Amino acid sequence: MFGYAGNILKVDLSSRSISKLSTMDYADRFLGGRGIAAKLYWDHVPPKVSCFNPDNALIFATGPLAGIPVIGGSRWVVCAKSPATSPEHFSSANLGGNWGIALKSAGYDALFIQGKADRPIYLFIHDDTVQFEDASAIRGKGAIKTREALKAELGESTSVVAIGPAGENMVTFATIVADNDAVGSAGVGAVMGSKNLKAVAVRGMTNKKMAVAQPERLRELTSRFSSFGTELMSVVGTMEFRITGPQTEKAPCYGCLGNCLRRNYQAANGQKGKFMCQPATFYRPMAEGYYGPGLDIPFHAAKLCDEYGLDTMTVSMIVLWLYRCLKAGILTDEDTGIPTSKLGSLEFIDALARNISLREGFGDIIARGLLEAADHVGGKAKEQIIRFLSKAGMPNITDPRLYVTTEMLHAMEPRPPQVQLREISVVVTRWLAWLKGTPGIHVSTDTVRQIAQRFWGSEAAADFSTHEGKALAAKMIQDREYAKECLVLCSFLWPVLDIANSDHHVGDPSLESQILSAVTGSDIDEEGLYRIGERTFNLQRAILIQEGHRGKEDDKIPDVWFTTPLKGDPINPDCLVPGKDSQPISRRGSVVDKAEFESTREEYYRIRQWDTATGLQTRDRLKELDLDDVAQELAQEGLLKD
Repeated sequence: MFGYAGNILKVDLSSRSISKLSTMDYADRFLGGRGIAAKLYWDHVPPKVSCFNPDNALIFATGPLAGIPVIGGSRWVVCAKSPATSPEHFSSANLGGNWGIALKSAGYDALFIQGKADRPIYLFIHDDTVQFEDASAIRGKGAIKTREALKAELGESTSVVAIGPAGENMVTFATIVADNDAVGSAGVGAVMGSKNLKAVAVRGMTNKKMAVAQPERLRELTSRFSSFGTELMSVVGTMEFRITGPQTEKAPCYGCLGNCLRRNYQAANGQKGKFMCQPATFYRPMAEGYYGPGLDIPFHAAKLCDEYGLDTMTVSMIVLWLYRCLKAGILTDEDTGIPTSKLGSLEFIDALARNISLREGFGDIIARGLLEAADHVGGKAKEQIIRFLSKAGMPNITDPRLYVTTEMLHAMEPRPPQVQLREISVVVTRWLAWLKGTPGIHVSTDTVRQIAQRFWGSEAAADFSTHEGKALAAKMIQDREYAKECLVLCSFLWPVLDIANSDHHVGDPSLESQILSAVTGSDIDEEGLYRIGERTFNLQRAILIQEGHRGKEDDKIPDVWFTTPLKGDPINPDCLVPGKDSQPISRRGSVVDKAEFESTREEYYRIRQWDTATGLQTRDRLKELDLDDVAQELAQEGLLKD
């Protein structure tokens, strides 16, 4: 079983019973990570249960590449029916750090949790045993403080994932927080809280090396990967996503080289923690407007959210909405009990996080979700936020009015599919830097065309003035990204879309399958790996359909993208993209053409071999994907087309 621990741990919190499943019963079709999690969910979770029902499952899963050094493969996923979507749907969070490899070195590729404990508990997994421990002493503690308390009690070699007060109180956008400040969103913290589960502590075998089938071949491939120069750009647009300086240090996930944005920051008061990307920037403009330049307040704001267990991306939209409501005279500080007039201060963000997490006063309304809060306030409150949203109350990112290909990516998922969207935005962002003459940037117009041909199916996919080639590009991106979520590989480093130190600069999409083959000894090529991604994507589609997704009727994007012209983009303020004949064009002022969207959606269904009239899957295609069992169940429920 090269690449695998061999077991899946199944825990019932209601009966405090445990059992084991064989990983290999799932790995042959779904590899690991999101694939195995989706199949476990399909097999064991009734489709109509609510997210807070004890029968909903919380599934932690690693992939076959976890524990392999250099490649960034030690990430892990957490899946469950999510309260963060409307309606509630199966969803997934993706985390880094070292908790995933701790689970694997303890002997488990995945952890499946159902039921509800009769009182607050935490799980302690070690030495082939599972202990159900009383958590009353740590109930109410922050997620970071909980982690520190358990590590002090159980030993520093113990890895911990925990929830804060937001998860305990089932805030719809509550997070989980693990070692190395790895954070998982999608409302999985609320699901964990609904089960009276405060934390999961794992003590694996220290210094255990993962056995691989072809070690020499793996060394060749990891050496090649290391030479590619996969360092991300440090500046995107005008916002520094990488925080550097004497107060910071690299903070790579387990076994990774750290060629990404992941860094730790130490504030003046000695507090230290992960500080990168969106959490590092969501409060920075407001804090600098209030206090002046400096990183301590933005850092403390991010750590407050981590401690309470709140998704900073959702919090950023709440902050914007409260500010706009204040300016429009819709809400006052007295109405909410939150000092929005002091936006940018530590006092404001502390009061906001506390009120939401403890569900006090107006915070209880916001805790149900931003759109529900706006509906509760009424009047023009919804107008203050709707044009900034994409799906599930999440910020509008990688806007399809700018990047045409992302129309189908947004339409087919219940939440914004960030890892899929990144394939488009990363390439265009690097091309923009080349266009502006940034030294050392190699993604030219010609390189973009070649990337489009190799990764997205045609050179036409690189022309953002047309819908030609965009349906195929969306399918290829989805299949590849779902395969990556099964492996589970880091989205900062994978796929290798471009290579700095080569003649043509075009990346190699076959590298993932080569590494997988070297690790597991399986004979799998690029096409075979993508087939696993397509199988997993179709399994998730079947889950969503069972949960009430109506196919074509729900494969949509917000109406605002059809009606409101694009004014700008935070990463690409000039709205420049490659157009016809690879010439730069500006998409400023554009909207999504509804007729083109619907035509592309129909073409997408044809490429997927789904029913074009309804968007439902077909029996023949599911059977071709070795999903006969899924097809049979959907057919019995009248949710399949022949």
